[in-house]
Amino acid sequence: MSQFSLLGQRRFAPLFLTQFLGAFNDNLYKNALVIFITFDAVRDASGRALLITASAGIFILPFFLFSGWAGQFADKLEKSRLIRRVKLAEILIMLLGAGAFLLENVPALIGVLFLMGSQSAFFGPLKYGILPQLLGSGELVSGNGLIQMATFVAILVGMILGGVLASGGDVMQVALTVVVVAILGWWTSRFVPAVDVADPSLEADRFPWRPMLRGISFARENAGVFAAVLGVSWFWFMGATFLQLLPAYGRDVLGGNADVVILLLTCFTVGIGIGSLLCARFSGRGINLGLVPAGALGMTLFALVPLLAAPDAPAAAADELASVAAVLAGPANRIIVGSFIGLAVCGGIFIVPLYTYVQANSRLAKRARVIAANNILNALFMVVSALLTLAGLAAGMPIPAVFAVAGIINLAFCAGVLRYLMRFESAKRAAASPRD
Repeated sequence: MSQFSLLGQRRFAPLFLTQFLGAFNDNLYKNALVIFITFDAVRDASGRALLITASAGIFILPFFLFSGWAGQFADKLEKSRLIRRVKLAEILIMLLGAGAFLLENVPALIGVLFLMGSQSAFFGPLKYGILPQLLGSGELVSGNGLIQMATFVAILVGMILGGVLASGGDVMQVALTVVVVAILGWWTSRFVPAVDVADPSLEADRFPWRPMLRGISFARENAGVFAAVLGVSWFWFMGATFLQLLPAYGRDVLGGNADVVILLLTCFTVGIGIGSLLCARFSGRGINLGLVPAGALGMTLFALVPLLAAPDAPAAAADELASVAAVLAGPANRIIVGSFIGLAVCGGIFIVPLYTYVQANSRLAKRARVIAANNILNALFMVVSALLTLAGLAAGMPIPAVFAVAGIINLAFCAGVLRYLMRFESAKRAAASPRD
């Protein structure tokens, strides 16, 4: 049975559409805010950079603050009902965001961004926690592949549409779109099937840091799960490193215009989606951990290409940025663009088995809290990526060198994680095998 057949089934399609619309709306709003700050709201260049950087941190902050609670609620309450409540909250948040756009109130827009991050922090454990309850064990890899593919396509389309709407200067279009998409997300969530409650006797903590630390300890109860969580978080480290530098690489290294930047972002996000689908195809009906080292090695090799391949200078006037056609006219540039696609495809192949392993090997009563702990570590790794990237650039490191260093560290980190994971799996198989 094709993995795409899941898209026609009631037990999967509503969740798929709900998470797609949520990711799309998040990125539409965020990018519209960035464009609004860059071109309309703030005239000072240093002030723009500060606000944009602060906005990224404000969106990530709720994952540290509330993921522990989110995991507890997802284990204590019925997940489909909680999904609908979270999506209803998104409508209210987007109504506030629409009002902030219409008033052109930057502090209010950034405050809404914090609320959006909070809503996303609560949705994450629900989305990945309910998936193993809706799908059979042989369908879980396919389901995760489709979810990952849709997430990155939604990120890309949301970023592009947010930029297009905001750059036109008509904030009414942005305001209307985010509210309509939120309503559609709530409507699709109404069809997500109900599932059994994981742990109805669970007592919720009053303080958010307690469930956060407890969730990490739950993940560490199973050494294989914790190794996979570290692998998933490392994927987000690599993804954040490349996504935050691709715009500058497209403009300053390749000499391209805004269309070239969009091309690079498109290649990267679509590549991850392709890799996620290929992983499901290669895995069959089970978790194929053998794909993980192949994906890790591919990411490292492709990360070295921008440093080893000197880009061709595009044919453009001295005071103009080059078009997509002019940039791709150079053979070396085509190789470099292809390397970004290859790296992203390998990233998709790398992450899907690890995420599926976490879901399949976490106890039902604690699964959502383990996934919440994974989200916390994902956010932490992305923050570390931003800090290390800034440090490298401040030290005068060229962008291709940053890519190469990330690729080399990737190989060392993944080798350690995979060695630990494979050793755990070997010990588990040995313990389960019959003895003479």
